[in-house]
Amino acid sequence: MTIKDLKPALVFSIFDKINHVPRPSKKEEKIRKFLLDFAAEHGIAVRTDKVGNVVMSKPATPGKENAPTVVMQAHMDMVCESNNKNFDFENEPIRTIVDGEWLRADGTTLGADNGIGMAAALAVMVDKDLVHGPVEALFTVDEETGLTGANNLGEGMLTGSILLNLDSEDDAEIFVGCAGGVDTTCTFNYNRSFAPTDFHYFKFDISGLNGGHSGGDIHLGRANANKLLARFLYKLSLEHEISLSEIDGGNLRNAIPRAAHAIFGVHTSHKEQIRVAFNKFAADVETEYAGIEDTVKLELDSVDRPEYAVDSKTTCNLIEALYSAPHGVISMSRDIEGLVETSTNLASVKMLPDNKILVTTSQRSSVESRKWDIARQVEALFRLAGAEVTHGDGYPGWKPNMNSPIMHIASEAYEELYGIRPAIKAIHAGLECGLFLQKYPNLDMVSFGPTLRDVHSPSERMHIPAVERFWGQLTRTLEKVADLKK
Repeated sequence: MTIKDLKPALVFSIFDKINHVPRPSKKEEKIRKFLLDFAAEHGIAVRTDKVGNVVMSKPATPGKENAPTVVMQAHMDMVCESNNKNFDFENEPIRTIVDGEWLRADGTTLGADNGIGMAAALAVMVDKDLVHGPVEALFTVDEETGLTGANNLGEGMLTGSILLNLDSEDDAEIFVGCAGGVDTTCTFNYNRSFAPTDFHYFKFDISGLNGGHSGGDIHLGRANANKLLARFLYKLSLEHEISLSEIDGGNLRNAIPRAAHAIFGVHTSHKEQIRVAFNKFAADVETEYAGIEDTVKLELDSVDRPEYAVDSKTTCNLIEALYSAPHGVISMSRDIEGLVETSTNLASVKMLPDNKILVTTSQRSSVESRKWDIARQVEALFRLAGAEVTHGDGYPGWKPNMNSPIMHIASEAYEELYGIRPAIKAIHAGLECGLFLQKYPNLDMVSFGPTLRDVHSPSERMHIPAVERFWGQLTRTLEKVADLKK
């Protein structure tokens, strides 16, 4: 069985076409062209703004012209993570595999976040059998790395009063709120010197971790590759002088790091002690994360002496800062049971040109003051370590409205179809809804979608039966809104 055999056929066929179009964050030119060509092919009215957002419009079913206009919203870009370092996300299609009741990709992220939302919205735009009022489909750019599209949505792009965000990841759940977030970046400037000639050099490599979404998966207790790397190096630094030549870990601010490595040296007379320490560390990690990170792989290999090394002071400051930097859940919500309130992610460590090392972190909270509190704790720590620290603009949270009319309509639609009343929840991950409210403060919004698991990692997968329920909920919700009057 392949994706072409799955139902609802219209939704999966469009999703398959989307997955043949490269769409990394900040490089949405090809998917934008796909959308504009799609609109032209089907005679759909379309408009764009200066940052590249796309809005399609479809008139109401005859007799439903006086219903409120509904905006369906999804984002164009996808997180690009692969187990194959040679996979080219800018040019290669995503290859899908049907695995029982799940759809996954062949060693890469699937792109269901948020390709399935795009596919569902496009299916509504071309399905002539649906009953609905006036509808719009908004496709935003760069949601994953900067919320650029939502932040810069053009004036007058939307005319609707109801917005359905199609970017959630749990069947039978409707989301009415989300956390706000901010990035904190820390830059170390170092002096480069020749690597000592009387040292033995190793490459310490961590791979095979689950990773995952730094909002949706942060509470699962998964390992952070950057934290494990720093932990091992710090332990060694207590007993040995370390010469650090290379360090790299993680990629995206909103993904828990799955892999990291460092090239370092110790005095030749201590090399056997390092191997003993590594064996003990590897055993500890396997024990601590048994049942959580069963595919973790720790390797320590001898390498040739590198030409250059980071100065000893910066090496010490960097290792100590990474080791002591907070990561994970900081506090749980007192208002909604089981909801993470505040968290932080030690996302990536990268060596840059001009003798700089960039550490990227991200903080989330449903309480604005606590978001900034944990961001400033991270700032203070890295400033003490000698780094230059900056914060991004951030994005606001979306405060739940338990009296939302569209929340009740979407909930009733699901229950009528499937006999289950969906859970009403807030989500710790960031959604674009808070930014839409800043520009359109009277929007009534909900977010829902099919079940996705391990998004932002190559293990990302989508539950096939949940897609059919998602499609049913979307179309029934539009049908019910069509019976309302503006």
